[in-house]
Amino acid sequence: MVTWVILVFVSWFASTISGMAGFGGSLIILPVIAYLIGVKKAIPILTIAWLMGNFSRAAFSYKEIQWKPVALFCVGALPGAIIGSLLFVELPAKIILHVIGIFLIIIVVLRRFKALPTLSPRWLIFWGILVGFLSAVIGSAGPIGAAAFLSLNLAPVAYIASEAVTAVFMHFVKTVVYEHSSLLTFADFGKGLVLGLAMVAGSWTSKKLIKKISLSQFGTMVDILMVLAAISLLF
Repeated sequence: MVTWVILVFVSWFASTISGMAGFGGSLIILPVIAYLIGVKKAIPILTIAWLMGNFSRAAFSYKEIQWKPVALFCVGALPGAIIGSLLFVELPAKIILHVIGIFLIIIVVLRRFKALPTLSPRWLIFWGILVGFLSAVIGSAGPIGAAAFLSLNLAPVAYIASEAVTAVFMHFVKTVVYEHSSLLTFADFGKGLVLGLAMVAGSWTSKKLIKKISLSQFGTMVDILMVLAAISLLF
């Protein structure tokens, strides 16, 4: 019982943070659920939970969704997620995590010096392939996907909602593949639903909070979370 109280609270908190910054939630909850439930079970269960959390985040701000970049990103992300899910292994390769960590630090530096380039449409497709693949293999590629949408210079709510839509499609594809590969049992699905409800509550909380921060505060929060994500991946 205590385990599930902890998991529900952490799910709510992770979804709140992710709903304000567009990423970071998995970096909070993945270590906790992996420790309490096990690594092999953690990613399929979280896939269900994040599917619900991201869907609610997109639904709460559906009028702000930028469909063109979302569509281009998903063209690459969906096949990337399928390939990554089929190659899903128990533990991620450290080299992949280290490369992502270094990449995130570079992104933050470019953002601080206002030198982050805007992606052309065709690059969104390739970026989607990378994010879809990494999301399935290591459980989270939110910071990488966030970097793509941050480069589009969208308003905070539009950025959050649009990025959430891409995550919904990726998590749906991963769920289908995991179920087909017998990595997701009926019991796991139920656990994912419980954590997903907590994430829906977190999405609602984040929507209320994000309206109270300025654009400058939003940018600082995103950069801090990216640095923390990089540190966690490196060490």
